[in-house]
Amino acid sequence: MDLTRTDPEAADSVPADPLPADLVLIDLGPGDPRMAADVAPLIRALRPRLSDDAFTAFAEEGHAQGLRFTVAYDTATGRALGAATHRVLATSRGRLLFVDDLVTAAGSRGRGIGARLMAELERRGRAEGCTRLELDSGTTNVDAHRFYHAHRLTVAAFHFGRELEPDPGEGRSGTDGDSGTDRGSGRDEDPGRDEDPDTDGGSAGR
Repeated sequence: MDLTRTDPEAADSVPADPLPADLVLIDLGPGDPRMAADVAPLIRALRPRLSDDAFTAFAEEGHAQGLRFTVAYDTATGRALGAATHRVLATSRGRLLFVDDLVTAAGSRGRGIGARLMAELERRGRAEGCTRLELDSGTTNVDAHRFYHAHRLTVAAFHFGRELEPDPGEGRSGTDGDSGTDRGSGRDEDPGRDEDPDTDGGSAGR
């Protein structure tokens, strides 16, 4: 089952290889040339407007914050067939492994790549002392939802987010007593993580 966003044209034009993949999982980081050659194309399948420079900047900053890039390589061809980005988070609900992105190459659907990555994420979460594995998935991506339900993930919460526009008063001294604070802070809102407008509204597993 493919974990990318549903793309009927791509699915029709690139038939799935029915043979299971023999995979090796490798962690990559900034400075490795395979990040640009192998990881960036997979992540950009989820974020089409992510430029090469933006991917490099994201990878460097994310890695410094604890984000890890695990790539599934086909041992027979050396091709990158899938990737997962993930990090360990300490939260008030306990220590958890959060999956930012989980993607399978469009031409490699149905070969067990997503299942292998998910099993590795679960293993790493346990090894890191995490009590939960969590991720976001866009509300319209029913194919990914079926995959996650099959792997015993449940819908436990709503994810809220909104775009943050630059503060027009930033960098100047306010004379109205505002001092650059959020004028909307009195609203009853759950901050949440910002959603990517280029996807179907979620994070991992499109």
